[in-house]
Parts: sequence; C-alpha cells; structure tokens
Amino acid sequence: MKILIQKFGGTSVATHQRREMVCDKVIDAINRGFSPVVVVSAIGRKGDPYATDTLLSLINSKNDSNKREIDLLMCCGEIISAVVLSEIFIKKGYKVKVLTGGQAGIITDNNFGNAEVKTIKTSNILELLNKGIIPIVTGFQGMTENGDFTTLGRGGSDVTGAILGEALRAEAIEIFTDVDGIMTADPRIVPDAKIIEKINYNEVFQFADQGAKVIHPRAVEYAMRGNIPLYIKNTMSNAPGTIISSEVYNKKLITGITHLPNRTQVSIMFEDEEKDNDELFDLLAEYGISIDLINIFPNYKVFTIDSSDSDKIKYILDAKKYNYKIINNCSKIAAIGNGIRGVPGVMAKILKTLKDNNIKVLQTADSHTTIWCLVKEEDTIKAINALHKAFEL
Repeated sequence: MKILIQKFGGTSVATHQRREMVCDKVIDAINRGFSPVVVVSAIGRKGDPYATDTLLSLINSKNDSNKREIDLLMCCGEIISAVVLSEIFIKKGYKVKVLTGGQAGIITDNNFGNAEVKTIKTSNILELLNKGIIPIVTGFQGMTENGDFTTLGRGGSDVTGAILGEALRAEAIEIFTDVDGIMTADPRIVPDAKIIEKINYNEVFQFADQGAKVIHPRAVEYAMRGNIPLYIKNTMSNAPGTIISSEVYNKKLITGITHLPNRTQVSIMFEDEEKDNDELFDLLAEYGISIDLINIFPNYKVFTIDSSDSDKIKYILDAKKYNYKIINNCSKIAAIGNGIRGVPGVMAKILKTLKDNNIKVLQTADSHTTIWCLVKEEDTIKAINALHKAFEL
C-alpha cells in the first residue's frame, strides 16, 4: 500500500468551489495508485465564520486559566472543515470517515495550546485504508491520554501531516496551499521571484524559520527525520510545485532570500564582565525574552529580540542599571543556500551589494547555510531586491 499524506490549508477549503478542487486532488492521487490520508485546516482565515481566529474572538483567549477549554474551542474549526469536505466525497461516491486528531492516534501531553506529541497509534487509519475508506483527519490537534483535546501550536496542521507521514511511512507528504510552491523571495516584495523546483530540508527549514510562511518548521523536522519527501503545491492549479528532500539540488550559491520584520537590536556595554556572565542571559530567559543574532565580546554584547519585547527589556536593563543602546524598527535579512558552505567571499559580496545600494548593515551572523544581515526596516524591500538581483535568483 502506497500511502500519501495530502494536507489542505485554510484557503484551500474556504469555498465550495475550492473544496471541489480538493476532492479532485485526492481522487487524482487514488487514480495514481495511492492510498491518501487527507488532513485539513479550519475553513478560511480571520473573519471567515469558522476560522480559528474568528472562534477565538468569541472569548478572552488570553486567559491562561482556561487553556483546556480554549483548545476545545479551537479544535471546532478543523472538525467543521473536515465534515463539510466529507460530504462532497460522499456525493461523488467515495467512502470517507472523519477523524479528530485523537481518533487518528495522535496522543500528546497536556500542554494545552502547544502540545508535544508523545506517540502515534496508526491502527485506526490503517484499518480504514485497508477497507478503501479515505480518512479525513482534523489538523492542528491531538488528544491527551485522559481524552482531552489539545492543539499543536499555530500552523499545526502542517505538523499533523508530517507526523502522520512519518508514523505511516508514507511515500510523500503533499502540502496544498494557495501558492505554486516555495519562491526565491516573497513575490509581493520581488516581482520577478521564481518558483524553486527542488530544495533541501535544511534550506527549507531556514526559509520557514526565518519568516517564509509556506510551511511550518516543525513539519520540516518530522519529514526530515523520516526522510519523507515534502511537496508544496497549489490547490487551485496543476503546477508541479516545490519538492523538499534530503538531496542537494541547487547549483547556485544562494537559493533564496527571506526576512523577519519587527526586530529590535540591543547593545549592552559592561564594566564588570563577571556580572554580565552571571546575570544577563539568565534574566532574559527568566522574563521569557528570546534572542538571536548574538555577537559576544568581552565587554560588549549585541543581539536582537522581537520588537514586542522592547518595553520589557528596557524595564529589565533600567532596573539593573545596565549601560545599553536600543535600535527599533529593524529587519533581519536571510540569504539561504547550501551552496555557500565553505565558499569564501559570499559575505563580502552581500555586504558590498548592500553598501552599493546605500543600505547600512547593523549586524551580521552566519551558519553553514545562511547569512543574516540586520538592516533598518525602511531598507527591507530595497535590500531583498538588491540581493535577489546580485545572486541572479
């Protein structure tokens, strides 16, 4: 039995016409000899009647005392979506069965709102597939051993698809959305951005982690762990999409450019180096402030945080009488590509390109597959377009 996971996002199930297209994609998979397992998100996006954010607007979702009940509410969107989709299959003469995350065998801990998967029990799904029945699984959710509904974190339907793909040893995982695949840059920023036909797990993980919202980073982790190819496809077209696997495909140095907005740079100067090592990062962790782009010198530290934490970090640094400087309204530009590994001169080319375009670089960092540059937010579009052109993407 060749199992294929097909996950459909909220825009793919938003209208009756698009749900018909979803059915066509699933039926095509059957005709190609696959046994599909369908995973669905809630219908539409905020403002649509049954979207997750719309459901959350009915209550005070910031109340930590009722996280269990909030998860129960959030699970309703996917259940509605799955049942509505099932009716179309039934009318076309196909046998289907809707399964909640728990009924699909996804057992989690009780960390409501961001549950971790403990185990996958595949018996229910395999029994349906052996009978020729199409399982339609509600994405984004699982169940505790005590029977409580849980959610896997926002964007968790991708995670559901990847988890099931690994557990069922699927041939592939198809993630259907409203774009033709992963692109060399955001087409709203770079008009001539192109589809990336093939990409490596490590590269796409960086894309997802650094702001590209085509696929959830945790979904990439699960697929990579199971060495299962992922496909990013468009429900509304027959474009071949982007294939993600362990192979290294791209011959160019840089595969694509992405960015994270709303960054704040924090620079701290120390007279007492021991005080720094004992207190600073422990304090930030205690207050739940996540940091990145970290550059450390004996008496000087510089890093970035999400801009939403700016007031919080000012409070901490003022209270502890640190000598600091803050630059708000920054963007972190990421140039991603397996091709840069061990190749000299890539950082120099990036810095020269930005300098030639009168873009001031506030900070840099790099890894084997990614080079990051922090720029002022007002320079974001210019920087991305300049790098996209310089590396001929």
